[in-house]
Amino acid sequence: MPDNQPETSSKFYPLPCMFTLACLFFGFYSMIASVNKDFKTAAVAILVAAIFDGLDGRVARLTRTTSQFGVELDSLCDMVSFGVAPALMAYLWALHPYGRYGWLAAFLYVAMTSLRLARFNSQDSKSENKDFVGLPCPAAAAMIVTSVLFSHYLGIVGEVKHISLLLLVYLLSYLMVSTHRYLSFKKPAVGRFRTFQILVGLLLIFILIAAEHEIMLFAICLLYIASGPAMAIVSKISRLKKNPPAQQDHLS
Repeated sequence: MPDNQPETSSKFYPLPCMFTLACLFFGFYSMIASVNKDFKTAAVAILVAAIFDGLDGRVARLTRTTSQFGVELDSLCDMVSFGVAPALMAYLWALHPYGRYGWLAAFLYVAMTSLRLARFNSQDSKSENKDFVGLPCPAAAAMIVTSVLFSHYLGIVGEVKHISLLLLVYLLSYLMVSTHRYLSFKKPAVGRFRTFQILVGLLLIFILIAAEHEIMLFAICLLYIASGPAMAIVSKISRLKKNPPAQQDHLS
C-alpha cells in the first residue's frame, strides 16, 4: 500500500456498518418472503432496507466515520437489497408467466443495477452537480415495491399477470443506466424557498401518506420516475428556444 494513501480509507467503523448490514438483512428477508409468496411482507422489507440505506451515510458523516470500506460495503448491500431482492420479487410476483421474457427482464434489472452502482462509484465526487445521473437503484426498487402495495390496495392478492409490469421492469432497467438526471434530496436547495413553506408541504405529504400510504407512495414513486425524462424534454425544449436551428432556404 502506498505511504500517501489515507489511513482511514480501509478502516472499519462498526456504527455505520451496522446500519448498512441492517439494509442487507431486510433485503435478504425480502427474498425469503418472496420465495414464500408473501409479497406484501417482501415489499415492506425492501422499504425498511431503503430507510437504513439512507441512514448509514448520514450516520457516518455525523460521526465522522466515513471510509472506503463503508462505501464498498454499501454498494454490495445495495446490490442485494435493491437489485437481487426486487428482481426476485418481481419475477415470482408477476414475471414468471412470460417465460424467458420474464426471467430475462429480472436478470436485466439485476445487471443494470450492478452497472448503475459501478458508474455511481466511479463518478467524480467533487463535481458541483449533485443530481443523480440515471435513476437511483433504491428508487427503481421502490417503484416495484409500491406497485405490489398498490395491487394489494386494489384487492389483488398473490401473483398477478399484466403486461404493464413486464414493461415496467424493462423501463426501470433502462432508466438506471440512462443519462437522465434525477434530483438528489441529500443537499436540497433550501435557499430558494422559505423554510416554513417547506415544513408545511412536508407535513401535508406526511398526512396524505399516513391516510392512504399505498396510493401516495405509488404516486410519489411514479412521479419521481417520470421526472427524469420530463426534465430532459423540458431542457431540450429550452435549448431549442435559446438556439433555434438555422432555417435552410429551399430552392423553388
